Amino acid sequence: MVLIDGKQTAADIKEELKQEVDSLKNNGRRPPHLAAVLVGNDGGSVTYVNAKVKACQKIGFESTLIRFDDSISELELLEKVEELNKDNSIDGFIVQLPLPKHINDRNITLAIDPLKDVDGFHPENVGRMSLGLPSFISATPNGIMQLLKRYEIETSGKHCVVIGRSAIVGTPMSILLSRNSNPGNATVTITHSKTKNLKEICLSADIIIAAIGRPHFLKADMVKENAVVIDVGTTRVEDTSRKSGFRLMGDVDFDNVSAKCSYISPVPGGVGPMTIASLLMNTLKAYKRRFNIA
Repeated sequence: MVLIDGKQTAADIKEELKQEVDSLKNNGRRPPHLAAVLVGNDGGSVTYVNAKVKACQKIGFESTLIRFDDSISELELLEKVEELNKDNSIDGFIVQLPLPKHINDRNITLAIDPLKDVDGFHPENVGRMSLGLPSFISATPNGIMQLLKRYEIETSGKHCVVIGRSAIVGTPMSILLSRNSNPGNATVTITHSKTKNLKEICLSADIIIAAIGRPHFLKADMVKENAVVIDVGTTRVEDTSRKSGFRLMGDVDFDNVSAKCSYISPVPGGVGPMTIASLLMNTLKAYKRRFNIA
């Protein structure tokens, strides 16, 4: 069994990005600039956004964190999005989800300029991704594809089962894995809450992507020998023995499933770190596109 080390892989990617940024600076160019909009004080969102800012600093990106109280109106947030769309000093930006209930996430996503949509959530980027055209691929699926590529995990002709059909992970993963590319060329089954005979379907899978946010959902009796398992789940579970008061649990019953796998990603330390690395990759891509840099 090979443990897929997302933390180390993300560190490798960040080092590669840092070298590119250093080269840009040495040629007299300004560094890429990523902005993040954070509404409210959701603990997970605050931690995640702070990690993004720290990662930017480490590789030489400029970063701007814009914070609003959760009482901000949808109109005010839309006005900020339009301001960022027009700001030529910013190459890409994100509006951290989830947003307060009185704000429609979809309206905010639609308002972001697709050329600055480094989260890859805008329908134009999703559509271009589906057609295999240049686009920003949402960070988590892109991170998983990077792991498959860098660990040289064969996907061509393999049966891949994706558990979960969210617009952020499950659905784009199914598209990426079925495209005529490497990684890709897999036969993909996307499953969800209405799927019947899920256990039997999973047992036929060479690769399983678990992305439903239900701790330890995927059990050992659902996985065949030598399968590849990628765990996307990151559910906070109360744990009074820890300083934080919680621990992260994945969708996979790791202790029992890992014994059957050829490759498996842990939680934490698997897909999570790759999400931030992918966001940085998209920001550099946005920068290069703006300035026509190959």
